[in-house]
Amino acid sequence: MPIAFVLINAEIGSEQEVLKELRKIEGVEEAYSVYGVYDVIAKVTADSMDKLKDIVTWRIRRLEKVRSTLTMIVIEAMPKRGED
Repeated sequence: MPIAFVLINAEIGSEQEVLKELRKIEGVEEAYSVYGVYDVIAKVTADSMDKLKDIVTWRIRRLEKVRSTLTMIVIEAMPKRGED
């Protein structure tokens, strides 16, 4: 299952609005408001790379208050404790 972390720059003061909209998007498993260069980080999962691309390109990047994104696609995940 493809996983990506999307780092999002939002318009000033709109971080909570972006979080609220992200929670409505199928495939967005987690989303956090953060301090630093980016305002929001979202974990996105999908059944295929094409579906993942569609979620990022057509759903997340098109949100009204999103200014820019940086997408990091996971190539290898560490198993959770007790699952190795």
